[in-house]
Amino acid sequence: MNKEESKSARKGIYFLPSLFTTAGLFFGFYAIIQATQNNFSSAAVGLLIAMIMDGLDGRVARWTNTASDFGKEYDSLVDLVAFGLAPALIMYFWSLQYLGKTGWLIAFLYAAATALRLARFNTLVIKESRYFYGLACPAAAAFIVFWVWNFHVTEIRGESMTWESAAATLTMAVLMVSNVKFRSFKDFDPKHKIPFFVLIALLVTFVLISFDPPRVLFIFALGYVASGPIGWLIRRNKGEKGAPAFLPDDDDGGEHKD
Repeated sequence: MNKEESKSARKGIYFLPSLFTTAGLFFGFYAIIQATQNNFSSAAVGLLIAMIMDGLDGRVARWTNTASDFGKEYDSLVDLVAFGLAPALIMYFWSLQYLGKTGWLIAFLYAAATALRLARFNTLVIKESRYFYGLACPAAAAFIVFWVWNFHVTEIRGESMTWESAAATLTMAVLMVSNVKFRSFKDFDPKHKIPFFVLIALLVTFVLISFDPPRVLFIFALGYVASGPIGWLIRRNKGEKGAPAFLPDDDDGGEHKD
């Protein structure tokens, strides 16, 4: 295949990865609808499925060799809806609405931070693929929606946690556009062998999640979010520089996937 044919193929639309991406859009939109009707548990489940779809579409594209420029742009637009607008509105309808104008402005700042993050990493290349620089928008969305789900099922009203919710939302927005490093786990290869204790840990994780999904998923999300600032403090105390190695996106290897 010559260069022109390769470039043409990259601009094509492939059914299978686009199907997963569209499913992510559907469940992100579903989560918004459920939040408007105060069905926050259903909204959380919808967004959880959207996260799973987001994790699958890129892998399906790579496994089937169907990655394309269209898929990259489509995925970013869907991410803005599913992981920008949906969590912002879920948090707004659960808690931030009780702050009046301040509440919807905070929700808007979260959505805007998601858009800025996606635009930033569509135009830059990070040489160190083991890490995200800034919190990936699906991880930020997970923290927001599991925050709501966890407190909702414990019958804590969002009206009583307005400022805590505002602080959590603003923190996620700041982390998304920061240079704090978070593990991407892109170096994990499912085809490689894993130690036996890792298998046991995975089994225990699945049991815990099935036992109490809202609380366990919220604890996992909190732990991942906290790992970035904690790692930054440790590196700073050691005198390490934390500036990311960015390169202009002027070659075909520049796709960054949250």
